This record gives sequence, structure tokens and C-alpha cells, in this order.
Amino acid sequence: MEEKITNQESSYSAKDITVLEGLEPVRKRPGMYIGGTGIEGLHHLIWEVVDNSIDEALAGYAKNVIVRLLPDNLVSVEDDGRGIPVDVHPQTKKSALETVLTTLHAGGKFGGEGYKVSGGLHGVGVSVVNALSVYTKAEVHKDGKAYVQEYKRGKPQADVKVVGESDHDGTIITFEADPEIFPDRTYNLETIINRCRQQAYLTKGIRISIYDERGIETDNEDGKEPLKSYTFYFEGGIVSYVQHINSRKKSLHDPVYVSKEVNDVSVEISIGYTEDFNEHVYSFANNIATVEGGTHLTGFRTAITRVLNDYGKKNDLFKNMPGGLSGDDVREGLTAIISVKLREPQFEGQTKAKLGNPEIKGIVETALSSGLGTYLEEHPQDARRILEKSLLSAKARLAARAARETVIRKGALEGMTLPGKLADCSERNPEKSELYIVEGDSAGGSAKQGRDRRFQAILPLRGKILNVERARLDRMLDNAEIKALIVAIGAGIGEEINIAKARYHRIIIMTDADVDGSHIRTLLLTFFFRHFKPLIDEGYIYIAQPPLYLIQRGKEKQYAYTEEDKLEILDELKSTANNKASKKIVEEDTEVEAEEVNGAETTVDNSETETPESSKAVKGISIQRYKGLGEMNPVQLWDTTMNPENRVLLQASVEDAEKADEIFSMLMGDEVPPRKRFIQTYATEVKNLDI
Repeated sequence: MEEKITNQESSYSAKDITVLEGLEPVRKRPGMYIGGTGIEGLHHLIWEVVDNSIDEALAGYAKNVIVRLLPDNLVSVEDDGRGIPVDVHPQTKKSALETVLTTLHAGGKFGGEGYKVSGGLHGVGVSVVNALSVYTKAEVHKDGKAYVQEYKRGKPQADVKVVGESDHDGTIITFEADPEIFPDRTYNLETIINRCRQQAYLTKGIRISIYDERGIETDNEDGKEPLKSYTFYFEGGIVSYVQHINSRKKSLHDPVYVSKEVNDVSVEISIGYTEDFNEHVYSFANNIATVEGGTHLTGFRTAITRVLNDYGKKNDLFKNMPGGLSGDDVREGLTAIISVKLREPQFEGQTKAKLGNPEIKGIVETALSSGLGTYLEEHPQDARRILEKSLLSAKARLAARAARETVIRKGALEGMTLPGKLADCSERNPEKSELYIVEGDSAGGSAKQGRDRRFQAILPLRGKILNVERARLDRMLDNAEIKALIVAIGAGIGEEINIAKARYHRIIIMTDADVDGSHIRTLLLTFFFRHFKPLIDEGYIYIAQPPLYLIQRGKEKQYAYTEEDKLEILDELKSTANNKASKKIVEEDTEVEAEEVNGAETTVDNSETETPESSKAVKGISIQRYKGLGEMNPVQLWDTTMNPENRVLLQASVEDAEKADEIFSMLMGDEVPPRKRFIQTYATEVKNLDI
């Protein structure tokens, strides 16, 4: 990172702050500014303040950012940048600090002088955080002095005041989210770690530290929780990012790094090929993740396809592939980070998910074509490995196309009968139809008898499906169970997938509550994540929650879906029994110690070992543990797991695609050591493991 600039060009004062409009609408419509008032919106408050500090680093003025999670729902973000200006603003006649904290769209990012590039969710920054916080404190260290101003719900409590001398520059923003706006103010440490780690990768040379101090203040010294701290610093920047993503895969070469600046647009690209079959490409504009891509991603894809085809033709590598490589061929096993930084980003959509600047396509295309072309010429062995990988993908693509056409054609020829094992529903409206994917013929039989035939279809699977994490599409389509799934869903597969043609808008995975059932569920989720991710994105994939126990006393039946449910039910039954016993004592005026009656009532032949004393069963109770769905008769299966009025379904979703991709690769991929470390780390947290 370059040293701080101290010449005249680096001056940063009130004249660099541009005011556009007032702050009043924020509390009335917080969703317009932070996306919502749930957990995501709560965390966006941190992102807004952190992004301001990152902007200082991008401009070359900050090297360190510290995020502290404090007791009483306080959050503090500190940086060693220039410090927010405190002199009087010419337009507002207030201090620039108060202007920035209390005026929407006031900052150094709008006039074009304060920052060359900047991020921030909507460019509204710390003023929105202030408006949505019950308390905010701004501390500025600048020009040898320390300044402080405090606010309540966006309103300053006093003017900016000098509180002492300072030997450094920087800003500290401390805030407490307003409970009137945010019903849940519990910050997720892992979410903050992942976001800050990503920002550290994207801003080469910055050090971001996180301190979780929420549990360390307590009167009981013995009960004091340890301070949790994390620090991220990556000298390699996005090259380190690619290495991190590929750490659980077999790499074909060291990551390629391309960097170029054209017309105040900075382009950084790093790519690395692995033996994996999936594409992992992430794009960013001004450090904002553009999950829907945009012009920078389009330019990247065009360039990498053209460069590899040009190199292959030039070196006569396409003897058996006259048509060359397609975009899908060159992206198999590809990991890439594309990061562009520009003055005036044009984002499409409220959440900045897609970059729209048309000129960026050509700039990225030129930068990658030049950089990657040079790398291939200078590293012929790496180039050959990459081309061989892409050529193998091309051959598999042609084989998969033939197999896919066979699968789709088979489905079309068989018409409405579909796979023989599928018990379809009579409803033809996909929005009202649901498909249960059931483990085994026994459970499938119960499900078929217990279902509502009008809208519930049943597809039993025999055994475990192929692990698609380790197989290309051509091999995958040879698997009978996967072919039945594809035909039943009806949306196609591969290049011709069309989610609009899906025959069911609820696809429910229903497996046994044991190790094999969990494995089958994981295999199915891997299949959907890798080949039908739009189904997950649309909210079509669900996981059924069959009960673990049937608890019965006399004619009374209750189902427990977790161990906790079981203990609660047993406690309730014990309490009911004790109340009845106490009532009987009063009615009969019998002089018997209540403790003895309680003891007599709760002394039972309880086969459940190691059950807490307070949760023992009541006399006359029976507990049945369901090892598999097949143990339930059709009526029980309908009542507990399939009846829309009673059932519990978990909807599969992907909040963090990068993290999900990493977990699937680690759990289902070829590399054993990362999986072994994961199991060793979390083995003690597994409950009720059936072996």
C-alpha cells in the first residue's frame, strides 16, 4: 500500500462535501435505503460504515479498519483514514461532520473530488445509519485534535466539540441500532467475518480486524467469555482470494493475475483452473458484489473464450475439435475474481446486483485478452493443461448433449406416463403441484397410499444417487435415478434447462432420520445446487421434517420432531400427572406428602437412558423412535409429514453462494483432508448419531 499522500492534491475539507437532499424519509421508509428491517438490514448498517472506511483505503489514505461488537447492541467501526472534515460547510453553515451524519446524500463521493471511486450500498452511508440508530457517536481525529459529536435517532445532542489532542488521523463511528426499527438486533459474527474477509481480499494491503466483545463484561469473573478476535490481511489481494476458493480443490496452475488502468477505470482479474467440474466466477464493482454480473462479466467471458480458442488454433490443438471451444467448455473448473473500480458506476436494480456501464465491457475484454494471452505464451505447460481440461470438457459436452437428448426424447415419447416409478398427481397447474422425492420403495409405498392424489406426486428413489460433485453431465445422465428425476421435473438439463417448464413448484426431499437418509438428502441437494440452482433461487426446493418419536399415553398421541420436542412433551405430561395427583389429594383430604406422590407418579419403567431427571416420562407412557419413514403407516405419514395443515417444511435457500459452493466442494469433492478436518472440528456437536 502506498504511504499517505500529504501534498496539496490530498486536501479534504468541507468544500469537498456535496449536499443533495435531507434525511427525513429514512426512518419512515428504511427498506428503501437498507433493503429491509430484518437481519440483513441490520447488518447493512455495519456495511455502510465499513464501506466508508474501505473507500478511504481505496483512495490510499487508510490501512487499518477495526470492527467491534460491543455489549448492549453497540457496534464500533474505526479507521486510520483522513478523518471526516469538521470545519464549517459553506452550504449548510454547520460542521461538515454534522452535515455528513444528518443529511442524506451528503459526502465526499458526489462532487467527484473527495474520492475517485467509492462503494457503499446506495451511496447514502453513515447518515442512514445515524437515522436508524437510537444512539450514535462520531469521533474524529484530525490535524492533531480529537473531536466528538453524539446523536439520538439522527438528531445531534450538541455541537461538535474538541475533547483533546491526538497524534493520529481517523474516524470512529459507534452506533446502537434502533429497537423501534429492528425487532432483532442480534449480529451474526460469521456473517460479519465473511463480509470483512471478502473486503480484505478485494482491497490489497488493508488490514481488517474484528473484535467480538459482547460477552466479556460480567460480574462473575469465572463466567467471563473469552474475547473473540479475527484479523484479515492479504498482500496478494484477489490472487489470495482465488487461492482461498481453490484450497479444497486440485489446481492445474498458480493463479494468473491481470491488472490494468484505462481512463480512470482500474481492472483486476485473477483466474485459476482446477480439476473441478464447476465454474466459480465472482464479479465486483467498487468492491460491491455484482451477483447478477454485468458488463464487466460479459467482457471477461468474451475474452477468455476468444483467447483460449486463439491459442488452441495457433498451436494446432484442435485436430479432433474443428469447432473449437464453447464458453461452457473454457469455464469448466474455472475460478475467477473480476474486480473493477470506476468513478461513476451505473448499477441496475435497487440492490446494485448488476453493473450497467457499457464502456466497461471493452476495457475488461482488452485487459484480459492482453494479460492472459501473454501468460499463455510465457507458460506453455500451464497453457497445455488448461487447454486439455477445456478440450475434455468439450468432448463431455458433446456426449452429454446426446445423452440429454435421449433423456428428454424418452420423456417426450413416454408422454404423460413419465418415469414408471412416478405416481403423478392429477393437478396440472405447477403452482399447485408438489413432488415428494422419497427414499426407498417401502416409504414410497406409504407415501403413495397416504398422499392427496390431487396435488401430491411421489417419486421413490432406489438407493443413493450418483454424487454429481465428482461427475460430468454425460456420466450423470447414465444414472437411472437421476434420469427419472430430470424427466419428472420436466425442466430439461444443461444448456437447454428452462425452469419455467418445471412441472412442480414444490419439490420436497423426504428421507429417513438416520445417517443414510442424511447422506441421500445431501446428494440430492448437491444435485439441485449444481444443476438446478434456479429451482433453489425460486424457492421450489423443500426438505420434509418427519417426526423422530411417537409419544403415546392411553389414546393420546403426540409427535416429537426433535429431541427438544420430546423433552418438552415429557415435561408437560409429568406436570399434568402431578397436577392430577395433587388435585386428588385435596379432594380426598388424604394426608400424604406431595413429594411421595410425585415420586410414585414419576417412577416408571423408562427405556430412554440418560434422560434428565426433570424430564422423565410419566407412568403408562410409550415412546416409539422412528428409524425410517417406512415404519409409519400411510395415515401417520400423512398426519405428520404430508398434510399441509400439520407438516413442517424447511425451504432450501442460498444466502451466500460462495460459502455454499465451498461447503459442497469440501463435503462432496475428491479432496479428503479438508473433509477430515471438518469432521474432526464439528464431531462433538453432532447429536443422536445413528451408526
